[in-house]
Amino acid sequence: MEGFINFLKPPGMTSHDAVGLVRRVLHEKHVGHAGTLDPGAAGVLPIAVGKAARLIEYLDNVSKSYRAEMLLGVETDSGDDTGKVTEWAEDFEMPDIQKVESVFRDFTGNIVQVPPAHSAIKINGRRACDLLRQGIKVDIPSRRVEIHSLRLLEKDDKKRTLLFDVDCSKGTYIRSLCQDMGQALGIPSTMSFLVRTAVGKFQLSEAVSVEELKELGEGVLLNPEEYIGHIRRYNINPKRRNAFCNGLSSDDRSFDGGPCYQDKIILRVYAQNEFLGIGHYDRKNKTIVPDKVLVVNS
Repeated sequence: MEGFINFLKPPGMTSHDAVGLVRRVLHEKHVGHAGTLDPGAAGVLPIAVGKAARLIEYLDNVSKSYRAEMLLGVETDSGDDTGKVTEWAEDFEMPDIQKVESVFRDFTGNIVQVPPAHSAIKINGRRACDLLRQGIKVDIPSRRVEIHSLRLLEKDDKKRTLLFDVDCSKGTYIRSLCQDMGQALGIPSTMSFLVRTAVGKFQLSEAVSVEELKELGEGVLLNPEEYIGHIRRYNINPKRRNAFCNGLSSDDRSFDGGPCYQDKIILRVYAQNEFLGIGHYDRKNKTIVPDKVLVVNS
């Protein structure tokens, strides 16, 4: 049994709980997930089962999409509406659409943000949120992320909210984005709603619910190859198929990695349209090196 699951995580369930659910339903211990979702958030959570769990790391670099609501006038220590209020503004004028869209443009592209302390980011091997619960102060360094697009969907002056869609790179925290955009607007802000609508090719419209998972079982499993298409394909000489499957490198002096290719290029390796697994090109030794072999040698 192996494959990916496009799981629809409901609010209130942790990503770890989702993995446990899949293990129980499919009776498979080798299960992992890509891209942790906060317990209060809902949406797409890719889950890998069986041998496919070895491919889950290759989903880390794909772009992600979210629909979020930003509540103006309130800022919390967690960056969302579950946290302790740290700043409150009662009397303020809601910004007009032109001002909001101007701030959205300023936050589109490469930006620097500080992830929230109430997160699963590890500090010296321990999760920041766990340290905070123990009363230990944490200092999380800033990071550079990319916001591919920000689209305002609705401005509700009565509720004091902004509803928007965002496409972004891995490592982006929407809670931090809401707080930072609030500061740019001059109004304390926090995230009041979040649903992840896509992780790479995993789309919300195709995600399976808890009930569908229990009903369909193995029927929800997807072919992993279809979801790692962002990795470059490499067709190995069929005569070197067994060598690759045995963990042996293969020479390739004519590999074309482009004008500025890296010393190590990750590849999806095929032999006559049979997907063998993941390898990489070693520029120094001019060889194709196996990393994750997914087929049994014949």
